[in-house]
Amino acid sequence: MITGVWCRRALQVICLVGTLSGVCGGVEGQELPRAFEAVHETPLLTGRPGEWDAKIRERGWIMREGEQWRMWYTGYDPERQPLQMKLGYATSRDGVQWQRYGTEPLVADYWVEDMMVVRHADRYYMFSEGVNDQAQLMTSDDGIAWQRVGTLDVRLRDGSPIPAGPFGTPNGLVRDGRWYLLYERRDLGVWLAVSDDLRVWTNVRDEPVMVPGPEPWSSRMIALNQIQRVGNRYVAVLHGTGDPEKPRRWCPFVAESDDLLHWTRAKEPLRPVSENRSSGMLLHDDSGWRLYTTHDRVDLYRPTR
Repeated sequence: MITGVWCRRALQVICLVGTLSGVCGGVEGQELPRAFEAVHETPLLTGRPGEWDAKIRERGWIMREGEQWRMWYTGYDPERQPLQMKLGYATSRDGVQWQRYGTEPLVADYWVEDMMVVRHADRYYMFSEGVNDQAQLMTSDDGIAWQRVGTLDVRLRDGSPIPAGPFGTPNGLVRDGRWYLLYERRDLGVWLAVSDDLRVWTNVRDEPVMVPGPEPWSSRMIALNQIQRVGNRYVAVLHGTGDPEKPRRWCPFVAESDDLLHWTRAKEPLRPVSENRSSGMLLHDDSGWRLYTTHDRVDLYRPTR
């Protein structure tokens, strides 16, 4: 459960006095490996030249529900103008062999990119980036038909809007009716905000809870892709780069926390910088851990033996 004392000021400014623990859907009692190796030489899912999803971009989201594995992903065709990021969907019985859902995207009339999904109280909540890297919320009863709620309203601690500019790679968490949001700004840091109603989000503090570095492979930019409870701690999968210029190489890595505010990073990335894989997430199945990366193709890795 989440414990802590929250005091409300005017304009929904919220102060955290206690600590946080527990995330819905977390994995208990499972130690996390520190090294992974590729399972297949070819990707599990890749773009289809000439189709609406000729390219796959940034974070996709994989969820296991019973015997079904579900994947949401961003597809686009750079040859079609105006450029539009669209929401794709695929299913699997084993998380390895995937079948796309139909021939058209689930959402094509507004921008959907870099998404993640929370299932809560028999409803699906998708946090994603919209146009101009503005974090947005969508909801669904079945994970297929989505309705856009709108751009997230994120405030500073004094109740004023956060400064104008991009804010993306949103990660939503819910516990005991309270929602938590971790988001990045220009890949230069990760912030934590809270909401009681999914409408107004207020920073827990106005400084980032994570910043780039000091490791050379994450010294320039970072983004948080996934967070879950593993044992008695939070485990986040991020990706980072130390390259000063584009095209930058990215690599996934892990950080751990007891309270979502103070983080300790692994000493080595999960995959080498030379591989240039990003947008990672860790899932636990009946036999152990899996690492997926989803940009710009979907790959699967298993712990090294």
